[in-house]
Amino acid sequence: MPALLPLSDDQLERLGQLLDLRAVPFGGFNLEALDGFMSALAVSPELIMPSEWQPLVWGGLAPRWENLEEAAEVQGLLLAHWQTCVKRAQLGEELNDDYSPLMWLPEDPLEEQPDALDIGHDWAHGFFRAVELHEVAWQAWVDGHDWIDEIFGLIQQLATGEIEGEEGEPPEPVSYRERLEIVASLPGMLADLNDHRVEQATPREPARRSDTPDRNAPCPCGSGKKYKKCHGA
Repeated sequence: MPALLPLSDDQLERLGQLLDLRAVPFGGFNLEALDGFMSALAVSPELIMPSEWQPLVWGGLAPRWENLEEAAEVQGLLLAHWQTCVKRAQLGEELNDDYSPLMWLPEDPLEEQPDALDIGHDWAHGFFRAVELHEVAWQAWVDGHDWIDEIFGLIQQLATGEIEGEEGEPPEPVSYRERLEIVASLPGMLADLNDHRVEQATPREPARRSDTPDRNAPCPCGSGKKYKKCHGA
């Protein structure tokens, strides 16, 4: 039976356990990195098929599962979470907690926390790992749109923990508060990228309808009748 959308807490815990055991030790993703990875897949300028991205989840090669039932379970969990990320990008800032980006946060995120707490780090690395799959297409977006370049700059701050300074100036560390603000802005960023993806995939000019025959002309269907007495009636 396919997994429901979005995954329940128990299903997310199961997926996280599978990743920790079968992916992370081999250079694959933990649950947070998987969420960032699939978020980028959902808004990618080019469609990326599961056969292309799934091996990266596990570190290059998919594990050998115990049986067909376990393999089917894993497939269901992965594809359901990918669909959740697609839905998240469509909802944008209107999403509820069930569709929020998956990342570890302190029990009370608004309390003061040390700046060394690198929330969003794994999510950002997962995001950029997906970008690398079709880097040329993504780079064309970044080069052509300053606002996309700004989004990448903010996600890069989560990945590196640094804010690039002016030329010749050393980078500044990203504070915990700054990280929190970027994390809170991620749904809106993903929605903007998704809207741009849809716009780019939409034909610029509407298809033109063929010219309608004169009402007294022969009907183009070949009936021998005038158009007004046939298909134009």
